Amino acid sequence: MNTKYIDLISQTFDFPQPEFKLEDKTLQFHDIDLMDLVEEYGAPLKFTYLPQISNNIQRAKTWFNDAIKKHDYKGKYNYCYCTKSSHFKHVLNEALKNDIHIETSSAFDIDIVENLKKEGKITDETFVISNGFKREQYVTNIARLINNGQKNCIPIIDNYEEIDLLSEEIEGNFKVGIRIASEEEPKFEFYTSRLGIGYKNILPFYKNQIKNNTKVELKMLHFFINTGIRDNAYYWNELLKCLKVYTSLKKICPSLDSLNIGGGFPIKNSLAFEFDYEYMIDEIINQIKQTCEEEGVDVPNIFTEFGSFTVGESGGAIYKVLYQKQQNDREKWNMINSSFITTLPDTWAINKRFVMLPINRWNDSYERVLLGGLTCDSDDYYNSEQHMNAIYLPKYNKDKPLYIGFFNTGAYQETIGGFGGLQHCLIPSPKHILIDRDKDGNITKTIFSEQQKSEDLLKILGYAN
Repeated sequence: MNTKYIDLISQTFDFPQPEFKLEDKTLQFHDIDLMDLVEEYGAPLKFTYLPQISNNIQRAKTWFNDAIKKHDYKGKYNYCYCTKSSHFKHVLNEALKNDIHIETSSAFDIDIVENLKKEGKITDETFVISNGFKREQYVTNIARLINNGQKNCIPIIDNYEEIDLLSEEIEGNFKVGIRIASEEEPKFEFYTSRLGIGYKNILPFYKNQIKNNTKVELKMLHFFINTGIRDNAYYWNELLKCLKVYTSLKKICPSLDSLNIGGGFPIKNSLAFEFDYEYMIDEIINQIKQTCEEEGVDVPNIFTEFGSFTVGESGGAIYKVLYQKQQNDREKWNMINSSFITTLPDTWAINKRFVMLPINRWNDSYERVLLGGLTCDSDDYYNSEQHMNAIYLPKYNKDKPLYIGFFNTGAYQETIGGFGGLQHCLIPSPKHILIDRDKDGNITKTIFSEQQKSEDLLKILGYAN
């Protein structure tokens, strides 16, 4: 009779998988023994496996370059990293090893770009695509970057006033892009994105504010939809509408030569995850080429702004199951030694799904459970709604500690959770370690931040100096 947890996983999913396998009855992640991590650093624990950042960048570059070659596509491909997914220096340092470019979204992003430039991580040739609604400081910082020689900084115009605001502070000529305000899926609470300029207004905006403006050169059209890149009728319909705008604009604006299709590649959120990246990229290139040929215009250079896809699959969090509470005849709550609200805020904010697996005890029998965090908030839990199906874990045994891991958590969680600051119910931020490999492939580990102490929180709250 197959009653072990390993039997459940083997019967339900294709296992092992490239990044997950068992060795000595414990879970390995990219050949890293996770129980060794627990024994060395304790739990709760967060980690970032840096090589996965480069791995995903190179995967995407290969898919795009293969599609470009297959379709004899005359434009170039440029990979941009969307910094808002994770601003940390160790993330940018790893990503920039791969000859990529940067997408920014706020004023302080520009300070990061200037810091990277000072260290020689980027050059004046690096594309800096500046998105977002531009308040005064953001405009000032973009202008400073351009005035100091960042020739490929392209602010993406989000509203009708930004051309004038930028012109006042930028000393010479400059390049811009225009963001299309895409129409949302029917199930959305609103019809049109708050970001960008509506489809029907793009050409009039160009004619009124850019065409006869000798200081401004339009180089890029920016297209992104909230649901990301998906193989469904909605995505293909929006892409074709975008291409119609691009080709119409290209016919009256020779300087326009780039199409930014934004980000939105999904990342693995369960062992059953399937997404045909190669097909999607191949078809996007095919659709762009076909449309441009039909309209008699040159194909654009392609830009993407992958954030979660770049950094998401590098991150993980490990917790210890402290206790089990049987609240009624059917529900067992496994209480973890941290909080979902503070360490994985997307699990409660948007019911985000992550890969969740036990670290040890795979040869024990299993049970159905709910997972609860330490705060007194009723939303501090992780259940079947987030997990896509029921949560099964090795049976609780107070004499046999159980550790569980959440994987592919590397995007947004630290910044949304308020890294280094106050956490709900003053639950401390866990220790965070960086995992890398040296030139010989050997694993190296560095502590990035220690677990917060009470003194840290009391200082923020004004109780201590």
